[in-house]
Amino acid sequence: MIKTRFLSNLFLSFIWLAVTGTFSFENFVFGFVLSFVLMWLITTNRREEKYFSRIPKLISFIGFFLYELVKANVQVAYDVITPKYYMKPGIIRIPLEAKTDLEITLLANLITLTPGTLSLDVSDDRTVLYVHAMYVNDREKFIDEIKNGFERRLLDILR
Repeated sequence: MIKTRFLSNLFLSFIWLAVTGTFSFENFVFGFVLSFVLMWLITTNRREEKYFSRIPKLISFIGFFLYELVKANVQVAYDVITPKYYMKPGIIRIPLEAKTDLEITLLANLITLTPGTLSLDVSDDRTVLYVHAMYVNDREKFIDEIKNGFERRLLDILR
């Protein structure tokens, strides 16, 4: 059902592009949002329709990831250009709530994409993710940032 709603939303967005005659990214985004709102308005049972709750969560997650990406880049760049090193590297054991291969793989890849962190391994029972981090001032705070940041938001979208 989610795929059908998403494809319908894309189709209506392309219709919007054709009707307006302006083929730009901004116009496509406007058409996507407009068709999303229209589809939401005409849906009779909104509470059971997961598509209308997942798209805002996905957009929020993308914004969160971009913020974390910029923040990590600035931190690493600052450490590189200053004469003093502020690194406190460490390998952290993060307990996982993610259970499926997809959830664990996406979480590990998102962590690895962020500069200064690298996913190393997953335990054999798939309950722990080992992460190398360049800046570990407080282990508990680092674990909390991963669990309540990346993992919680990712699981909200996937479940």
